[in-house]
Amino acid sequence: MTAARRPARDDRAVSAYVERFGDTLTDAGMPRLAARVFAQILADEDGRMTASELTEALDVSPAAISGAVRYLTQTYMVGKERERGSRRDVYVVQADAWHGAMLSRDRVLAQIETSLRAGVPAVGGLSTPAGRRLQLSVAFLEFLAERLGALEDEWGERKAEITRDWPADS
Repeated sequence: MTAARRPARDDRAVSAYVERFGDTLTDAGMPRLAARVFAQILADEDGRMTASELTEALDVSPAAISGAVRYLTQTYMVGKERERGSRRDVYVVQADAWHGAMLSRDRVLAQIETSLRAGVPAVGGLSTPAGRRLQLSVAFLEFLAERLGALEDEWGERKAEITRDWPADS
């Protein structure tokens, strides 16, 4: 779609959307401001915003933005880049942001699985109720890892189908 035929962006509707989606992410367990920051960057035309732009858009302090983007970068929801010719950081959300976030969760789940596995002998092995609970948790996480691997492959194929006819973002 050409720029001339592109629907006009409604800044009030975008702000309302950011708050609603931020609330949804908060209800799902994400810290409130991190949720709003993610929603704001995701809804931004080019998916790139500086800390000062986020401060202005969300009407919060720079310190609050700093904490929120730290959380988002640690969870791979956004990336951080250096603005060309400047010392300012730009926070970027990829078109496929959920993919990176889920992969980071996969790494965390693997660490949890390793810790659970170490706990089984510590609590007396499978002859104890605690050992059986821990082993069942290990088995579930192993199952989940297998399914996530298969889903990763399926998503790559599905994403290619969905985006095949999309114009390149500039």
